[in-house]
Amino acid sequence: MASEKEGYSSGHDDASKAPRGPVSAAIKPQHRALYDVNVTLEEYMYYAEKARAEEDAVAATSPPTTLLETLFPSKGAARRIEGLQPNAVQPDAKEAQDSPRAEGDNASANGNRMEISDLEWTNASRALRSASAAACFYLITTDILGPFGVGFSIGTMGWGEGIGLFTLFGLCAGFSGYLLWKAFLNVDSYEFPAKNYGDLGFRIWGPWLRYSINFLQAVQLTISVGVIVISNGLSISQVSKFRLCYVVCCLIWAVVGFFSGQIRTLSKLGLLANFAVVLNLMIMFISMGVMAHSEPNYGAAQAGSAGAALGGLSVAPYANGTYPPIERHGGIPPSTNGFTGSINGLMNGVYAYGGAQLFVEFMAELQRPRDFLKAMWGAQFFIYACYMSYGSFVYYYQGQYANQLAYQGLSPYAWQTVCNMLAVLSGIIAATLYGNIGIKVIYNNIFLEFFRAPPLHSLGGKILWAIIVPIYWIIAFIIAASIPDFFGLTSVTAAICLVQFTYTFPAFIGLGLFVQKNAMRGEEAFDPVTGIVRRRDSGVKRWIRGFFGRFWWLNVVLLVYTLGSLALSGLGAYAAIEGMIEAFTSPQINTFTCKSPLEG
Repeated sequence: MASEKEGYSSGHDDASKAPRGPVSAAIKPQHRALYDVNVTLEEYMYYAEKARAEEDAVAATSPPTTLLETLFPSKGAARRIEGLQPNAVQPDAKEAQDSPRAEGDNASANGNRMEISDLEWTNASRALRSASAAACFYLITTDILGPFGVGFSIGTMGWGEGIGLFTLFGLCAGFSGYLLWKAFLNVDSYEFPAKNYGDLGFRIWGPWLRYSINFLQAVQLTISVGVIVISNGLSISQVSKFRLCYVVCCLIWAVVGFFSGQIRTLSKLGLLANFAVVLNLMIMFISMGVMAHSEPNYGAAQAGSAGAALGGLSVAPYANGTYPPIERHGGIPPSTNGFTGSINGLMNGVYAYGGAQLFVEFMAELQRPRDFLKAMWGAQFFIYACYMSYGSFVYYYQGQYANQLAYQGLSPYAWQTVCNMLAVLSGIIAATLYGNIGIKVIYNNIFLEFFRAPPLHSLGGKILWAIIVPIYWIIAFIIAASIPDFFGLTSVTAAICLVQFTYTFPAFIGLGLFVQKNAMRGEEAFDPVTGIVRRRDSGVKRWIRGFFGRFWWLNVVLLVYTLGSLALSGLGAYAAIEGMIEAFTSPQINTFTCKSPLEG
C-alpha cells in the first residue's frame, strides 16, 4: 500500500507505477479507465458506503415480501429507482438498459464516457441489479446442492471422518461466503460496480490477484459445464441400456446448452433454479426409497463407486460370480492404492461445497446486496441437512458400492431411469448457470477490456453473446470428454480450483481488507471534492501496523486459514494427479467412443 501525503495514491502495492503528485479535483468515476490502479481502496469504500445507505433507504420504504413471493420469486424485472435523487426523473430498468448512455458501465465506450453525467452513470448500474434475495437462495442452492456424491465420499473416508469433514467444510464454506460478502459491501457501489470475483481481488490486492482469479474461474466453470454434460451423457446411456452410442448421449446435452445458454441475466434463471432444487429433492427421495428395498448396481460400481476409488477389491466379483457383502467403516476403509482414494473422496467433499466462485456474481445482480448473507446461510444450512441425511442413508444401504452419482447405483432399471431423467433436467439448469457466469467472466475480462466489445445489454453484446455460447459449450464438452477418469477429473478440479475459490481466496481477500482498514484508522477519509487520500505510511511498515492493529487475532486466523487451504489444495492435487496417472496406465474409456463406462 503506497502512501501520498499530497494527491491521490493507489491502494495496491504496485502503486509506484501510477502517476503521482497533487491533483486539483477528483476524477469522476465515469471518467476512470476500466481497472484503474490509481483508484484507492479509500475511494472504493467511500462510494460503497453511499450505495449501502441508498439501498437501506429503499428497503425501509419497500412493501414487505409475501410468503408466495419468497417461495416463487418473480422473473426479476429490475426495480424502479424513482425518487432516489432529488429533482431528477429516473428511468425504469428497461429504459436504462436500452439507453445508449447505459453503455457507460464499461470501458468499451470510452468515446462517450466524458459526456455521461453522474446520474446517468449510476442509473445504468442500478438498472442491472434486478435479482431478489429469494432468487439468490435458489441460485446458491442450485449451484452448490449436489448430494449425489456424498455417499461416495463417506464411503472413501468412513463414518467419522466423512461426517466430520463434511461438517467442517460446510462451516468453513459459510464463513468464506461471509468474508466475500463483507469485502463486496466495502468495495462495491453504483459508481464502481464489482461485477465478478476478480474485481474483489483487484480492489484489495491488485491486478495480479485479479488475473489469477479470472484464469482459474474460467477454467473451473468451463470444466464444470463439461462435467455436467458428461454426467448427463452417462445418465442417458444408462437409460438407453447402452444401445445409444455414448458420445451421442453426451453431445446431445452440449447442443441443448447452445439454446439454454442464451439466458443472459441471473434474475431470469431464478425460476429455473427453483425448479432445479425441486428436481434434486425428488431424486433424493426416490433413490432413498429404492435403495432401502433393492441391491446395489454391482456393474456400475466397478467404475465409479467408493470401493473402486479405494482400489477395486471390495467391489470385485468372486470367482463364483457373487459380490462381496456391503461394508461400512467407522474410520478410513482399507485401500490397495494408499491414501489417494480417501483424499479423492475428500476432494469430492470439497467439490460438494464449491459454489463460492459464483457468490460475487450473485451479489452483483442483487437489488440489495446486504440480503445475500441471509440467502447464503439459509442455503448452506439447507444444503448441509440434505448432504448429511442423504449421504448417510446412501452409505448405510450401499456401503462401498455407493456410486459417485448415487442414483446411477440403483439396480431396478425403471427407477434408475426416472432418476436419470430428472437428473439430466436438473443438470442442464446447473450447467446453464455455470456457463452463464463462465462466459461473463471471459466476456468482461477479455472481450470488453482488450477487444472493446459492446456491453452485454446492448444489441451488439446480445448478438456476440449468442455467437459465443455454442463455442463455449463445445470447448467445455471437448475438454471434459477427452479425460476418461470421471471422478479423477472432479478431484483435480476441486483441488486446483474449487479449494481456492471456496477457502483460500475468501480468506486472503478478507485478510487484505481487514489489514488495510486497520491501517486507515486515524487517517483522513477520502475527499470526493479533491480526490486526495492522505496516508501516514506505506509499504511493509503499513502492512505490519495494519496486521497487528484492532482484532489482530482475526488476521492471524485468516492467515492460518489461507495457508491451511493452500496445503489442502496441494494434498488434494497430489492425490488426484496420482489417481489420474494410474487411470491412464491401462486402457480407459473416454467419451469419444460408443461404449459407456457404466457398462462395467
